[in-house]
Amino acid sequence: MTPVWTDIRQQLRVFLEQEIYPREPLMQSADHDRAEAVLAELAQKAKAQGLWAFGHPRELGGMGMPFMEYVYLNEVIGRSEFAQRIFGTYTLQDSMMLDLYASTAQREKYLMPLAAGEINPSFAMTEPGVSSSDPTQIETTAVLDGDHWVINGRKWFTTGANIAAYTTVMCRTEPDAPAHSAFSMILVPMGTPGYRLLRETPVLGINGGHFEAEYDNVRVPADHLLGGRGEGFLIAQKRLGPGRIFHCMRWLGQAQRAFDLMCERLQQRRAFGSPLADKQLLQQHVFDSFQEIQACRQLTLHAARCIDSGDDARVEIAAIKVAGARMLHNVIDRAIQVHGAEGLTDDTPLSRMYRHAREARIYDGPDEVHIQSLAKRVLKRYARGEGWDFGERDAELMS
Repeated sequence: MTPVWTDIRQQLRVFLEQEIYPREPLMQSADHDRAEAVLAELAQKAKAQGLWAFGHPRELGGMGMPFMEYVYLNEVIGRSEFAQRIFGTYTLQDSMMLDLYASTAQREKYLMPLAAGEINPSFAMTEPGVSSSDPTQIETTAVLDGDHWVINGRKWFTTGANIAAYTTVMCRTEPDAPAHSAFSMILVPMGTPGYRLLRETPVLGINGGHFEAEYDNVRVPADHLLGGRGEGFLIAQKRLGPGRIFHCMRWLGQAQRAFDLMCERLQQRRAFGSPLADKQLLQQHVFDSFQEIQACRQLTLHAARCIDSGDDARVEIAAIKVAGARMLHNVIDRAIQVHGAEGLTDDTPLSRMYRHAREARIYDGPDEVHIQSLAKRVLKRYARGEGWDFGERDAELMS
């Protein structure tokens, strides 16, 4: 029987505070081998305590936890950027994608080892010099030559490519097809001739494992196609939809951590004869952060319930992607303000969290795209005379 998710949340929090937080500086080390060794040690400890692969199906070796229960856990996992790998959830998006589309051979070679934490995936979609908000402009091509695909192009922000066993590459394979049917997904094993990692791209000064890669006449067998030809966009959406829910829950975890640090600082530090907690302007930071976190949390949980009911929840996901990224930035920014000069240093986790928070408004679609998408969908309903009833969704979910 799966343990109650509320109990697991508490276990995760204890593990984070006692095992992960103290070792974060080691895992941020420029010494890659040392950082990986610490990660591996903590992952083994997590496995030994049964804190492993919560969202993966049981038949893949996971805990088989229902979607909504896993969503609540992801909120705690999000408190540390390293926790996904330590708790075996880092591979979940790719495991879900493979579970839907992989062939029998692909499942054996990649899916089962992913769920077991034996290998890591990477995903290559965006390209330098191409507006990633419009993926129909992707230029990387794959041409079928006999029984092999030949891939040419350049990708970047291929996260985790340096620790991955393979990369799922989105390529243009159907040049004469309509834009959204022109692309396919192909699995490229690391070490394939012609596939080269060119550089790790620092993001706001952090080497976060984002790589630029070149595909120079990369040849992979035809059976490395994931799903069908021309299904690249469909597969990408199946991967990104739940992933955005997971992102938003992890952002809530980051915001919770920043909120905790801010409130603790307000209680501990004194100025002008009294604790900072007594200063009304700083109490405003507490109020604003509290209401933003809670409002975003309810938006995110509502979107998750829509997904769990079988809805694609595109409007709800667009809303939380934008609201969540803004909330995360605002809460961390206030926590830094409360910490003063110390908040700008790496003596607290806030500086690194702040830089990662700025990424949130761009990856998995920039704010502007989600804002436009939401507005168009809502306005189309009004154009049809249907309107948008905010209580209607809740009624549907409860019926």
